[in-house]
Amino acid sequence: MARITRVAPHRSAEELKTKLKLDPRPWCRQRWLIIYNALVDPREATDIATHTGTTVAMAHQVVSSYNRLGIAAIETGGKGGRRRQYVTWEEEQAFLAPFFTRAEHGEIATAGEIKRAFEAQVGHEVHKSTISRLLQRHGWRKPMPRPVHPQASAEVQEQFKKTSQPVLRLPSRPVQQRTHDPS
Repeated sequence: MARITRVAPHRSAEELKTKLKLDPRPWCRQRWLIIYNALVDPREATDIATHTGTTVAMAHQVVSSYNRLGIAAIETGGKGGRRRQYVTWEEEQAFLAPFFTRAEHGEIATAGEIKRAFEAQVGHEVHKSTISRLLQRHGWRKPMPRPVHPQASAEVQEQFKKTSQPVLRLPSRPVQQRTHDPS
């Protein structure tokens, strides 16, 4: 006979039912359902997994972590997120604040300058894409190419247009229709 899966009574059945109904995250609701089943009707993990639509391994894992950690085991941060960040969002905002104020006054802040300042704050080199993503997260636009070369001269361009030779184009030959001769 298999072992009966039980949970520690960290919360009452009514509190678990409320959590099950009100939690907006579906993956948390599924975990609360496993805990609720194990609290109200303790039985084998295979039966709990069948009734909750999960795997046996997930039922074991959820019950085990709930017994050890309580509610903190269920209400985790979830999937995704910035888990390998150099600094937090607030620290990034504080870091970029001087560059934003300079940009508002019409001064130019280059990505290379921001990269050097960021590396000084972090204490080691970072890839240039790190700075691009940092700027994108905080709403800076993508760098655009300049519309005019800085050494361009309008007079020289007009003179070139007047004195240059036009490109000779040969008249196009009309296309003859081919008739299909079945013989």
